[in-house]
Amino acid sequence: MKLAGAAAAKFFARPEPDRAGVLIFGADAMRVALRRQELIAALIGPGGEAEMRLTRLSGADLRKDPALLDDAMRAQGFFPGPRVAFVEEAADGAAEAVKAALAGWRQGDAVLVVTAGSLGKGSPLRKAFEDHPNAYAIGIYDDPPGREEIEAVLAKAGLREIGREAMTDLLALARDLDPGDFRQTVEKIALYKFGDAAPLSPADIAACAPATIEAEVDDVLNAVAESRTGDVGPLMRRLEGQGATPVGLSIAAMRHFRMLHAAASAPGGAAEGIARMRPPVFGPRRDRMLRQAQGWGMHNLEKAIGILTDTDLMLRSTSRAPAMAVMERALIRLAMLNRR
Repeated sequence: MKLAGAAAAKFFARPEPDRAGVLIFGADAMRVALRRQELIAALIGPGGEAEMRLTRLSGADLRKDPALLDDAMRAQGFFPGPRVAFVEEAADGAAEAVKAALAGWRQGDAVLVVTAGSLGKGSPLRKAFEDHPNAYAIGIYDDPPGREEIEAVLAKAGLREIGREAMTDLLALARDLDPGDFRQTVEKIALYKFGDAAPLSPADIAACAPATIEAEVDDVLNAVAESRTGDVGPLMRRLEGQGATPVGLSIAAMRHFRMLHAAASAPGGAAEGIARMRPPVFGPRRDRMLRQAQGWGMHNLEKAIGILTDTDLMLRSTSRAPAMAVMERALIRLAMLNRR
């Protein structure tokens, strides 16, 4: 039988132990592996592998000796409890062995868990599970996780008090990150919030989300975008002492002002433009960039991009002008451009 959507997510969290087998297939090996880990852990518990209630086989093993799977499903171990026979990286060549194992399954045998890559509708391996009355075939696709799935990840990490704005940021983060990276970020947030009873806020997420720009570079770009001319020089000295290069600063500045321009020129306003950014912008940084985009306006930001383009060309030319001084002059000029 086929299983998809919310029903599949519910099954992974609380699988039915009397199922003969489950096929998990999809193009993204990471997504498939995460689902497989979740399913096996739910079936045999955290100590199942240590108690030898998990038998691992590969698709190549079955091609050499199809009887291995039948033996694994019926073997009795020393420890009581449910058992799993896991076949990794199977393909259509293993379909006959899998079909025979499912046909011979009896109550008390191990649950068969099989993972595979992309399988078409006519795949014999996929049909072996879809046509069996007591087995599931579950396709894992590249669609971003839904709210229910994200809430399950949060609950597993111990995060239950989630503010509305924080959930919006988490949904955006889940769309942008790989599933494994998203789970690691959630675990990092859980550690960050350990012992803190206050609801999760956008600032908490911003503190733990993967950084897109180094903090020191961000400082000077904010000073420029907020017309704090007097702060540009000292920040540039600090960056120069840390080994920042003029070309690197030029690239970062161009990226920052292009993001502001994209926000300011959005049909629905700067707030809509900020919400559409990828990678997403979180918490206080989002509010700060929104104020910057609204303060500059689209036309002034076009002028700023023109200045940065000319500066970048000069830095990459054969000019003998001191490169860091050229970059600092351009940033001060930008800071003065939008002064009221």
